[in-house]
Amino acid sequence: MNMNFLHNFKTIRNEIKDYSNNVNLIVVTKNQNFEKINYLINEGHKDFGENRFQEAKTKWQDYLRKNSDIRLHFIGKLQSNKIKGIGELFQFIHSLDSIKNAELLAKEEIRSSKKLKYFIQVNIAKEIQKSGIQEEDLNDLITFCRKVDLNVIGLMCIPPVVGNSSVLFKRLQHLSSNYFLKELSMGMSNDYKDAISNGATYVRIGSLIFK
Repeated sequence: MNMNFLHNFKTIRNEIKDYSNNVNLIVVTKNQNFEKINYLINEGHKDFGENRFQEAKTKWQDYLRKNSDIRLHFIGKLQSNKIKGIGELFQFIHSLDSIKNAELLAKEEIRSSKKLKYFIQVNIAKEIQKSGIQEEDLNDLITFCRKVDLNVIGLMCIPPVVGNSSVLFKRLQHLSSNYFLKELSMGMSNDYKDAISNGATYVRIGSLIFK
């Protein structure tokens, strides 16, 4: 097995620490086997991201039953028909984007007797092909989440690959402060440095580690 990923992980982790101790690195492990993941766990890493519920269940379910210190983050598109059971695996949801899904997640928390932490995904660049709530609808969603007692801790965005992501990160930071939300999930392999410079507290990095 090629071990370059371990070197890449250590380099990025140390680089992020040099920026700030308040930034959490989520290692995105979609399509990665557990043998590789276990090397990162043995390095003391605890935050991992998956974007497909069924893949995550197959990969993580048995391990999490015996190791409750791992923090698993759901970073993919929420599908209404797959919300049931999501709380059994994940502690963080980064892609809440509708009142309908907020209502289903509130029911899931009651069913599973487990409180999760949520980021609301904002379609900050208004891209028709991307998920995320529109900026003008954000207030209604936050109001509803607070009504049903979902623990929304911050906002999340995925800027376009091409363009000035810093402008959009700044806008999300401004929105977050308007709602007194402390956390910002923004920044991936191609733009995490810009995200950290603009207040990110969680960055989601996969391809740069496992390239």
